[in-house]
Amino acid sequence: MAMTPHTAEVARLYQTEFIRSARAVGVLWAVCTLCFAIIEVVILVQPSWVGTNDIQYQGRGPVPKTGTLGLFEVCVESDRLVPECRGSLGTLTPLPAFQSPAVLVCISLTMVWASVGCLCLFRFCNAATVYKICAWLQLTAGFCLALACMLFPDSWDCADMRDLCGERVTSFSPGNCSVHWAFVLALLGVLDAAILATLAFVLGNRQDALLPEDTKDVTGFLLSA
Repeated sequence: MAMTPHTAEVARLYQTEFIRSARAVGVLWAVCTLCFAIIEVVILVQPSWVGTNDIQYQGRGPVPKTGTLGLFEVCVESDRLVPECRGSLGTLTPLPAFQSPAVLVCISLTMVWASVGCLCLFRFCNAATVYKICAWLQLTAGFCLALACMLFPDSWDCADMRDLCGERVTSFSPGNCSVHWAFVLALLGVLDAAILATLAFVLGNRQDALLPEDTKDVTGFLLSA
């Protein structure tokens, strides 16, 4: 059925508004993806996954240590301004008990930065395809980060944790310690990855879904022009 001039004009206006909103959401998604990649780096390198609680010394026995622990380092407060850290962050060698979580976070980090690199493909490839590639990369990143968050407390029953948090440490029980901001940030990163992946899938599939059936022929012509 032939379109009236009025219908064609409405379709063009609708398409213009559609393109503007899609670009705005796409830019927001790209910025959030870059922020998520930076957050992943912070999650990986910061020795603040677990930290000691504030405990008053009763004057009996050894003085309890205060400090924090991450995937690569254990940092203990000392008389100096800078905490004494032991580990191999420079060589990216994780603590023995946390090798599996560290590897999973590294894989997640690689997937996120790969999705950031895919942003350059928008100049050469179909946008819907790029969005879907990024979505799968971010979904994989979130899955690996979620596994790391589950394996990390399961690995607490180790010498490094007992040395910092006391002998009451067991798997999923940190003894005199508690989870710190880096672990909470990792949990939020899982949610962030799920949201970004979902948004990328929506952006990749929304073009036809958002347009009325009777204007798809006009908008298809406009997009190919």
